Amino acid sequence: MTTTAQPDHLPRPLWQPGPERIARARLTRFHAWAAERHGAPAPDPGDPAASYAALHRWSVTELARFWQAVAEWFEVRFTTPYDTVLADATMPGAQWFPGATLNYAEHALRAAEDPARAAEPALLHVDETHEPRPVSWAELRGQVGAVAAELRRLGVRPGDRVSGYLPNIPQAAVALLATAAVGAVWTSCAPDFGARSVLDRFQQVEPVVLFTVDGYRYGGKEHDRTETVAELRRELPTLRAVVHIPLLGTPAPEGALEWDALVGEAAEPVFEQVPFDHPLWVLYSSGTTGLPKAIVQSQGGILIEHLKQLGLHCDLGPGDRFFWYTSTGWMMWNFLVSGLLVGSTVVLYDGSPGYPDTAAQWRVAERTGATLYGTSAAYVMACRKAGVHPARDFDLSRVACVATTGSPLPPDGFRWIHDEFAASTGEVWIASVSGGTDVCSCFAGAVPTLPVHIGELQAPGLGTDLQAWNPQGEPVLDEVGELVVAQPMPSMPIRFWNDPDGSRYRDSYFDMFPGVWRHGDWITLTSRGTVVIHGRSDSTLNRQGVRMGSADIYEAVERLPEIRESLVIGVEQPDGGYWMPLFVHLAPGATLDEALRDRIKRTIREHLSPRHVPDEIIEVPGVPHTLTGKRIEVPVKRLLQGTALDKAVNPGSVDDLDLLRYYERLARERP
Repeated sequence: MTTTAQPDHLPRPLWQPGPERIARARLTRFHAWAAERHGAPAPDPGDPAASYAALHRWSVTELARFWQAVAEWFEVRFTTPYDTVLADATMPGAQWFPGATLNYAEHALRAAEDPARAAEPALLHVDETHEPRPVSWAELRGQVGAVAAELRRLGVRPGDRVSGYLPNIPQAAVALLATAAVGAVWTSCAPDFGARSVLDRFQQVEPVVLFTVDGYRYGGKEHDRTETVAELRRELPTLRAVVHIPLLGTPAPEGALEWDALVGEAAEPVFEQVPFDHPLWVLYSSGTTGLPKAIVQSQGGILIEHLKQLGLHCDLGPGDRFFWYTSTGWMMWNFLVSGLLVGSTVVLYDGSPGYPDTAAQWRVAERTGATLYGTSAAYVMACRKAGVHPARDFDLSRVACVATTGSPLPPDGFRWIHDEFAASTGEVWIASVSGGTDVCSCFAGAVPTLPVHIGELQAPGLGTDLQAWNPQGEPVLDEVGELVVAQPMPSMPIRFWNDPDGSRYRDSYFDMFPGVWRHGDWITLTSRGTVVIHGRSDSTLNRQGVRMGSADIYEAVERLPEIRESLVIGVEQPDGGYWMPLFVHLAPGATLDEALRDRIKRTIREHLSPRHVPDEIIEVPGVPHTLTGKRIEVPVKRLLQGTALDKAVNPGSVDDLDLLRYYERLARERP
């Protein structure tokens, strides 16, 4: 680890990059170039933190100039040039690069044009055998061309929707890129989603083609999906074609096309040149309280945002191998595929995160030579509890960055990753990042030139006017506030599907502070430029005026070895009271006796706040999650307030409906 002397009043960083690492970072080169060509402030080699702060300030005060610089730096191919960078900065409805045409898929396949790279792997596919299988850039380009040609033969036109009920396999990436190549709109769900959950999503957008598998393998078992696929075909009347991928070896159902027949002959792809704001894909909110929001993002907005995020913040480029554990039902899969934009090899892992043992993901990182490995904070903490020693037991010498998202990485998670690598490979950059499906990117997180402090995200992202606001709409520093973005980002939704007057879009982000994006998280922006995420603001705990994010409670409580997982809810009551139960899912063999109750309360009192000691600690058989793995807090709160289950949650959005029925019964039986 590289260290420098810190002033006494500043916390000591857990890690910071050395001069060589800073010098070779793509962000450093971009900064110098933007200073020379676009009027960015000159970098200060002696003070990387001040340099980044100045660059970030410029990127939001000169928003149009910054995004113009990004487009030029990454050599974005505009088939027709843009009239201006930002014609209208009003949110919602900001107009980016009007007049320009381009194609996302063309950029994702650029590396295949280089004869020296054509045979290199664009994709590495890994299943539960953990043996990587490559798909070269040339193969990928040829398959995308072949599938795009078939889509056109099927009558798919720009703006039509193409859907995938697919695991994280190369065919899914090919189908996405082929869809983008023809200017159609991609949307996907993972095959662990049940039929109702998929239909809640796909019926909204009325797809004309469905790519599907016969089943998938997870946890060492085969899961047949032929009946679910048959139901999808019956309930999606707009389908013109179904493409069958026989992952389990099942013959194609009647009337379906065979994947192998589509890609039998490679074809040079033809890229439809579409306007910058032409829809690229539809992503879905978790949909815990109604139909999932169908979030539409644009070809140009995603292209330029992901180039910035992956190329500058994640420091990825040719020669890198990018692995993030995800599924096609989560925005991180779309983000992962975008690794192709910067010429990196993308690692697609299809399988359980913990098969055949808890260390599975680290084994994949080793066998694929991953240079950036991304996972969830929950997986990191599970490895810590299970006594996994990743850098000791696997060759992770190529891993330059371990990134986490999905929920805040607790301080113990930072320490554990750092200590595990420090004992073996010497150091690793830990990037805890936070963003959202809504923008398919990060608001804050990875910066390769900055130090890492325990429990903190390194900084807001470039071009992201991230602020913390108090209820009066005033920016605050070093105190908890609402996460807002005060100026538009190119990847913000261009609209929601089936929201003709835009009212659902406005209500989702702009109801509290008109004209300013309010995301629904509590954050602290520190005077040192770092960011702390406290959890969702709509489930924030407010005891006697003192607000605390649920993530802070989880971080403290789940340090205890007896606690597998927890859920804390703050319930406003009709009489003005406030009931705050803590539900605990115990580790095998643990018992919730008075001694454990006392230790839980003491942990919260000593590490957090006496005001946030729960009123009750209740053992439960499990903690409910959305299908993308997030703890369900607000619907449980509604159940505890007496709301009926069908009104409190969309049943198709949760991983275990019986578990929610348990909470409903608990609420009913509570005196």
